[in-house]
Amino acid sequence: MPSDAVLYQAAALCLTYPDDDLVARLPLLREAAPPLRAFTDHAAVTPRRELAAHYERVFGPGNRHGLYLSRWHGTSLARFQDVYRRHGLECSGEELPDFLPAVLEFTARTGDTSLLTEYRDGLERLRARLTDYGTPYADVLDAVCATLPAAPTGTPPCRAPAGRPGRGGPGGAGVRPARPSG
Repeated sequence: MPSDAVLYQAAALCLTYPDDDLVARLPLLREAAPPLRAFTDHAAVTPRRELAAHYERVFGPGNRHGLYLSRWHGTSLARFQDVYRRHGLECSGEELPDFLPAVLEFTARTGDTSLLTEYRDGLERLRARLTDYGTPYADVLDAVCATLPAAPTGTPPCRAPAGRPGRGGPGGAGVRPARPSG
């Protein structure tokens, strides 16, 4: 089993726009994060154009599958920025700080699961919608949710693994060390 950090980083990459960099990394992601194999295997045999079109249908503007966590909670982006800064990180500016791949990359780098845990109900709703939609991206959310602590009583349980597109670039979803102030 991969460490949670490896899984979070791999999931961050899987949830970014499927460019040539992602396609090149699929064999590594498949081996590094076995819980994501259903997604990586699907992505490996799907033509990149088709994969990109599917990503845009699933996560594009006006859909019900937003990857921006504040959408699910109605909270301020400042909350995300504050947590990142406490760890000496900031968003690269290519994406908003609540973009799920950025949060996953932050979690992989720091081991701080507080944002994922705080937004667990939103992750669960997104996971359920992706499952209902029938997209392989649901498998990525299943794997992420399976790593989180048990939900409080009354929260739907997480199943075990069974705008614009995020682009993150070669380094991932866009979390980087903060610049010194002053």
